[in-house]
Amino acid sequence: MRLKSWIIELRSSFLTATLVSIFLGTAIAWARNSAFNLEYFLLTLIGGVFLHLGTNVANDYFDHKSRNDEVNEEFVRPFSGGSRTIQLGLLTPTEVISGALLFFALGTSIGLFLTWMRGPLVLILGLVGLFSGFFYTAPPVNLANRGIGEIFVGVNFGALMTLGSYYVQTQTLTLEPLVASIPVSLLIAAVLYINEFPDYAADKAVGKNTLVVRLGRSRAVYGYASITLGAFASIFISALGGVMPITTLIGLVPLPLAVEATLHARKFHSNSTALVPSNALTVVSHLFTSLLLSLGYLLYGIKVVNAGFFLMLIIIGLSILSTAFLFFNIEKKKSLLISKREN
Repeated sequence: MRLKSWIIELRSSFLTATLVSIFLGTAIAWARNSAFNLEYFLLTLIGGVFLHLGTNVANDYFDHKSRNDEVNEEFVRPFSGGSRTIQLGLLTPTEVISGALLFFALGTSIGLFLTWMRGPLVLILGLVGLFSGFFYTAPPVNLANRGIGEIFVGVNFGALMTLGSYYVQTQTLTLEPLVASIPVSLLIAAVLYINEFPDYAADKAVGKNTLVVRLGRSRAVYGYASITLGAFASIFISALGGVMPITTLIGLVPLPLAVEATLHARKFHSNSTALVPSNALTVVSHLFTSLLLSLGYLLYGIKVVNAGFFLMLIIIGLSILSTAFLFFNIEKKKSLLISKREN
């Protein structure tokens, strides 16, 4: 029973945010520098996952302490409202904060080893991630309350992870992994941002002044649209500007999903249940865009640029779009049905 409770607590489905950024940084290192060390890659992956888990669990604890999760009645699992393990009595608050500290300690240990083996930048990036992960909702800093939590989430799970994994492989710093991480950073920030819409009332009640609370749900939709579409604009500009290889334009394939999510959010921003398809599509957009950017670098690295390559891109693109739109339509019908029953 305890194991099942911890599986719920960890919210491991969101670990893709860490994995895809590390994949991207490693792919850039291989494509541009022919550098790849499996041991360092796995250590970076495991260390990043531990820090991410620590952040998830710590956030649950401090949202319990502020009574945020207790007063939240609009949450929609699994996108908002935390894991609910404390609220359901599955784990005690002491167990949760102890688990968070354990994960942070494990991630820090791996980070210190990589610092010793690869260089001091690992420590600097790790400390920024550790600080902002813990203090996302922890007092006295409480980044979320200050309306800058979304920025730090984007930086942590985009730029820091991508740049850090690139550095671990190459022991050098260049502008490219930072530029390549911009769409990943923006899209993971968009995931957090759209997931804050169902939490609006509870966040406002306890003084958790996220951007959505500060703007209000109707105006916050425009912020969501700007973040999401800005991510795809950055891919287009960076690839055509020569900063990233032209093959990374494959990352534009999920753009229609982001547009669909934005249009749906504009209509249902204040109906938490009906909003679910936008939550889901934002997660899918982030995941596929990030993976396709890595694929773009891998294809560049093996010099596959011919008719067969473009045919493969078309097939991949159509597969992603058809799968995602099928999922979207199912979730849309389901959420609207539930919403009608509730009303």
